[in-house]
Amino acid sequence: MQYLVATDGSDVSNTAVEHAAREASTWDAALDVVHVLTPDAKLVEGTLVLPGEAEAVDHGEQTLERAREVAAETAADVGTEIDVATELLTGRPADAISRYAEDAGVDGIFVGHRGLSDEQERVVGSVAKSVVDKASVPVTIIK
Repeated sequence: MQYLVATDGSDVSNTAVEHAAREASTWDAALDVVHVLTPDAKLVEGTLVLPGEAEAVDHGEQTLERAREVAAETAADVGTEIDVATELLTGRPADAISRYAEDAGVDGIFVGHRGLSDEQERVVGSVAKSVVDKASVPVTIIK
């Protein structure tokens, strides 16, 4: 078995990572942790430019490393070890998460109910709801 958990580094995402790690421990499953980079793109003289690209990648890698630590600590708390892989993705979060899940053949997806920005969620819609709509495998939403 293989599970996928998406994180943005928020408290609710860390709770989703903990829940996914407990499930992975219970079922002796691998756990893939993903973070989706969504940098603001600008068109400068006909060339697509991503301001702060290096900083976004650094932040994404730190977010994934923290999630890996949370998963390992959670597994250790229940007396197991789990195989945790991490991956930075790009694009619209729900699309990137559901596409990764399909390509990797995961058995289930875990996502937090809300991310870092309530205002952004009102504008672009709930990532969790969109993942449910797009995914071809069960999705567990953690509150």
